[in-house]
Amino acid sequence: MKRFYKRLICLVALVLTISGAVIYFTVDINTLTNLTLFQPWSLALAVAFVALGLVLDGSRLMHLVHISRENITLSQAVQVVFGNYFLALLTPGATGGAVAQLMFLRKAGVPTGKATVLVFVRTVVSIIFLILCLPLIFWHDAHILPGVSNDRLGVLSFIVLLVLLLFFLAVRENLLNHLAVRIARKLALPRRRLFVNIYRDTQNAIRLLGSSPKAMLLVFIESGLSLIAIYAVVPCLLLGLGVYHVDWYTVMGRMIFLNMLLYFTPTPGGSGVAEGGFVFLFSEIVPAGTVGIIAVCWRLIAEYIPFLIGLYYTVKVFGAAFLEKKPPAS
Repeated sequence: MKRFYKRLICLVALVLTISGAVIYFTVDINTLTNLTLFQPWSLALAVAFVALGLVLDGSRLMHLVHISRENITLSQAVQVVFGNYFLALLTPGATGGAVAQLMFLRKAGVPTGKATVLVFVRTVVSIIFLILCLPLIFWHDAHILPGVSNDRLGVLSFIVLLVLLLFFLAVRENLLNHLAVRIARKLALPRRRLFVNIYRDTQNAIRLLGSSPKAMLLVFIESGLSLIAIYAVVPCLLLGLGVYHVDWYTVMGRMIFLNMLLYFTPTPGGSGVAEGGFVFLFSEIVPAGTVGIIAVCWRLIAEYIPFLIGLYYTVKVFGAAFLEKKPPAS
């Protein structure tokens, strides 16, 4: 268990260091005045939105499992979601999140092959939703990335969508099999096996996406609503500070943009990048001197509390002995 506690202590130290630095470098003379206006009910509202988002996340996973002709309960699906938060924050690049989902799905009776595909699809559906939102965000928010034309960003996001669509179609129709074989032959044996497994899982995932259009539409809608509910933490915190007259479209758009970036960050759970990105994107929107505090509150409510619940479920389902095992490879 020493290995687990070492990682946990490192995570806590990292979180405290980042949070302290973010607050220290963003406070000013207006901070205390603004915080005296804060309404505690906004914290309860923020927690309620996160809870709603996590339940919707569990619901979409339950429906995904049903599409694969397996069944799990909503309770088991929510445990998968919390387990993802737990190991994702303990491992670089959130690599442990996928491992946690596989473990909980297998414990719920889903075969390993199907569980692997379901985890892949769950992530892909979320990313597709965020990518679909990007053109609407870029064409509305002219200052999201200073120095970069929003027209170019909008065109780039459209091209990414088109490339993804063509890739999905090509994989589904087996048009890339020959290319995949040629690439695999040029790789060393361990990497060849990994590449073949990833390609096969991608094929199975794409077939699953197209196997039941109506059910997948429900999963997609639940994915979008889940993400929006979780991102609504920031508007709740702003309302608690008495910020009513802001462009909420811009606020939610920037949250979507930031969380899209966090899918590809190398730090555990996006730590550091999330807080820094939040300060960069919201420093002109939130009341003076409070951007760092709001960033830390957002991460606490949306990430660290689910992490603790995930720790509880991991110990409950797999026992304390699980914590003694070697963490997932980074």
